[in-house]
Amino acid sequence: MPTISILDGYIDEPTCLGVPPYISPYPRYLAGAAWTFDKKSTLFYVTIDQIRKDKTTLDTLAKSDVVVVVAGTSVPGRYLSGLPASPNELVSIINSLTKPLKLLCGPAAKTGFGLGGGKHVQNIQSVEGVFDLIITGDGDIVLSDLLHQHLNIELVDPAHCRSDPHMIQKFAETGAQIVTQHPFYPQYLIAEIETYRGCSRSIVGGCSFCSEPAKGTPSFRLPKDIIKEIHMLYMSGVRHFRIGNQPCLFSYMANDAGKKEFPKPNPDAIEQLFKGIRSIAPNLKTLHIDNVNPGVVARYPKESRRIAKTIIKYHTSGDVAAMGVESTDPIVIKKNNLKASAEEVLKAIRLINEVGAVRGQNGLPELLPGLNFVCGLEGETKNTFKLNYEFLQQVYNEGLLLRRINLRQVIPIPGTKMFSVGDKLIRKHKQEFHRFKRLVRQNIERPLLERLTPKGTILNDLYTELYEGKTTFARQLGSYPLLVGIPGVLPLHTFLDVNIIDYGYRSLTAVPFPLNINTAQRETLESLPSIGKKRVIRILAKRPFTSKEQFLACFDDPEIGKKLLEFVTFT
Repeated sequence: MPTISILDGYIDEPTCLGVPPYISPYPRYLAGAAWTFDKKSTLFYVTIDQIRKDKTTLDTLAKSDVVVVVAGTSVPGRYLSGLPASPNELVSIINSLTKPLKLLCGPAAKTGFGLGGGKHVQNIQSVEGVFDLIITGDGDIVLSDLLHQHLNIELVDPAHCRSDPHMIQKFAETGAQIVTQHPFYPQYLIAEIETYRGCSRSIVGGCSFCSEPAKGTPSFRLPKDIIKEIHMLYMSGVRHFRIGNQPCLFSYMANDAGKKEFPKPNPDAIEQLFKGIRSIAPNLKTLHIDNVNPGVVARYPKESRRIAKTIIKYHTSGDVAAMGVESTDPIVIKKNNLKASAEEVLKAIRLINEVGAVRGQNGLPELLPGLNFVCGLEGETKNTFKLNYEFLQQVYNEGLLLRRINLRQVIPIPGTKMFSVGDKLIRKHKQEFHRFKRLVRQNIERPLLERLTPKGTILNDLYTELYEGKTTFARQLGSYPLLVGIPGVLPLHTFLDVNIIDYGYRSLTAVPFPLNINTAQRETLESLPSIGKKRVIRILAKRPFTSKEQFLACFDDPEIGKKLLEFVTFT
C-alpha cells in the first residue's frame, strides 16, 4: 500500500487554471489514479503556499513513497490568492527529499517554466537533475503505470497519454475526494472542470503562440461523464464549479469537430450538460464558464444565442465568456493565424451583451464578454496598438459592456511558431505596450467599470482575502472576479455584501452593506461619500445610535445624513 504525496505548484494554461481559489483536474486525476490502483493508498495533498508557510509539511513528503509535483504556467497571469512555484523553489524542495520517487508533471514538464509575459520559458533542464521522472504525457496515466509496475520507473513511458477521454473517467470520479485536503476547502474552492481536450483549429495550425493545437483535434468527454465527476465533487463538499478546461465551450460536442476549423455548435449537448449539472448539484453556489471562440459566435449566431441563453438559464450570475481577441490588426491576425477579425469579435461582443447584459442575483450582469489581447506577436507595429485602442473605443462608444480586458505580452512557448520569433517585438515595443496599457486603463477600463457597477450597486457574497495597509480586499467567487477594496481591517475568510462607492482603474471601492454605523471602523466611515473627517469624529463621539433621528441630529447638514441612510443600519 504506497504512500503518495501530491505537491500542487499550480498551473495556468490557455485552457486550464489551477491557481487558488481554483483546483485544476491535475491533482484530482492523480489522486484518482492512486485510489483506483489501491483504494487503501495513503494520499497527502499539499500546495506550494502551505509549504512556504509551514516547512514541517516537508516531513510528510519525505516519508512518502512517491511525490508528484504539478507545476507550470504557459500563459501570463496575475494572482491574488496563490503564487505558482518557481523552478528554483522546486529544486530546493525536491533536493531535500531522499526517500521518495520524485515525479514532475504539468505544463512545466512539457514546455518548461513560464516566468511571466514577455519572458522566455525556462528550460526543463533547470530541474531535470532533481526529478526521477519528467512526465511529458499525462501525469495520471503515467502514475497509474508506475504503480502497476511496482514503482519501477524503467518500465514506464513518461510520454504515455490517454487514448480517449473515457480512460480518465474512473480517475476523475475517484479522485474527487482529494479536494477535502485543499486549504481553501470547502467555502472558497473552485473546481475547474474539463469538457474536452484539443482544438478544432489544430487542423489549420491554430494560433501562433498557443500550445493547445499540439493536443490535436477535439476529444470530447460525454455529458454524463462530466456530470458524474461533478456529482462526486459535490458530494465531497465542493459548491463552486467552472466549466473552463476547453478552448471554446460553445464548440463542445460540435458537429464536424476535427473536420472544420469552425465547427457548428451543438446547443442540445450544452443544454444536456448544464441541466444535468443543476440536477445533481441543486445547491451549488457558483457555476461559471471560461473560454469562448469569438469566431464561432460570429459564424453561428443562432446556435450561439441559444447556447448563451442555456448557460444563463442554469448558471450563476456574474459569468464571463473569455474571448481570445489577441489583436485587431489585420496583418497580425493573418501572420499569426488568429481566430477572428475585428468585425467578427465585435459581432460576438454584441451577441453576448444582447443576451447576457441583464443584471443577475449577485449584482452583476448574467453573462458578459471578457477580452484577451496578446502583444509581441509577429507582424506587430506601432499601428497595431492604435488599432487595438480604436477597437476598444468603439466597444465603449456603442454602450457595450465588458467584464475584463486582459492585456498581456506573449510567452514564446517551445513547439509554437512564436518560439522562433521570441521576444524581439516585445523588447522593440516595450514603451508602446506600456503606453497602450495606461491609455486603456484610464480611458476604457475605468469608465467601463462605472458603467458596469454604478455607484450604489450592491454586490453579494464577496470573500475577504487579504489586507493592504488598512484596506481589506475581497472578491466574489467565479470567473475573473472584480477586485474590491473595502476601507478598514475586516475579518478575513468571511463572506459579505458591499455597496459600491468609488473606482480605481481596475478595481472598485466599496463599504459593507448594510453598514452598522455603531461598529464600523473609522477608515470605513471616512470613505463614505461627502462625510469628511470632522463629521466622522462627531459620529464616533455620539454613537451608539438607536434611530435614524439620532443619527441625523449629529450632522451640521441633515441632507448629507439623509444620503448616508441608504448605506447604514443601527443594529
